[in-house]
Amino acid sequence: MTEQNTRLGILLMVVTTFVFALQDGISRHLAGQYNVLMIVMIRYWFFAGFVIVVAARKAGGVRAVAATRQPVLQIFRGLLLAAEICVMVTAFVVLGLVESHAVFTSYPLLVAALSGPVLGEKVGWPRWVAIGTGFVGVLVILEPGYRVFAPAALVPLAAALMFALYGLLTRYAARADSSATSFFWTGTTGAVAMTCVGLWHWQPMSTGDWGWMGLLCITGALGHYLLIRCYEVAEASAVQPFAYLQLVFAAAIGLSVFHERLEPNVAIGAVIVIGAGLFTLWHGRRGA
Repeated sequence: MTEQNTRLGILLMVVTTFVFALQDGISRHLAGQYNVLMIVMIRYWFFAGFVIVVAARKAGGVRAVAATRQPVLQIFRGLLLAAEICVMVTAFVVLGLVESHAVFTSYPLLVAALSGPVLGEKVGWPRWVAIGTGFVGVLVILEPGYRVFAPAALVPLAAALMFALYGLLTRYAARADSSATSFFWTGTTGAVAMTCVGLWHWQPMSTGDWGWMGLLCITGALGHYLLIRCYEVAEASAVQPFAYLQLVFAAAIGLSVFHERLEPNVAIGAVIVIGAGLFTLWHGRRGA
């Protein structure tokens, strides 16, 4: 068992969020020029190669890691994450990094809300208050009465819902399969699915953008590796609050590189959502 080191875990989480923010910025650039399905497909090719290499280094090799008693669940998880990535990258293009991530930060609240019906976990009234407060923050971001009904504003919320369900199904799968097995099926299933749909949308890519594509693949694999290491050296509850820094880093990229604007309602709503999410995490540590 890896020795626990909370300080190192926090550092790894901070670096992880920065790497993922870079990945999102590159995704926004490429998806603004090329079809989203093709971009995600190429990214998944690299991701699948990464998970296969990781699996080959485990005891028993790829065959042992791939063994699962719940293949339907694992396949559905992989398809769900691939679809979520496509939806979120689309949100980057139509809404921007700042607003997309501000809405997406609601996913921990969705996890808490859905943990009852999906996993049978108890959700006490303090968590329901936090969940309700968080969604008030989402409504502030979406501007009720005007943008809340705009399809573009609902795209990152759909991605957050899909990612929350993916997270819950991952926890459910962990009852019978190891994290290595779930990781393997996530990468390989997504690669197969995206290849089936992405090849139909292939577009010639410039030499310079192939460089960005390579960097996108590297940041994706590096981010997942850092996240795995983070959870190996520290408890999830200790490092999870620092995952919200991805919003800060992504917003910085959106503002400085893509010249997006930070509207007051987005800033206020994001603070409400993050505050509610942190309360949910804190209350969960107390065993509620």
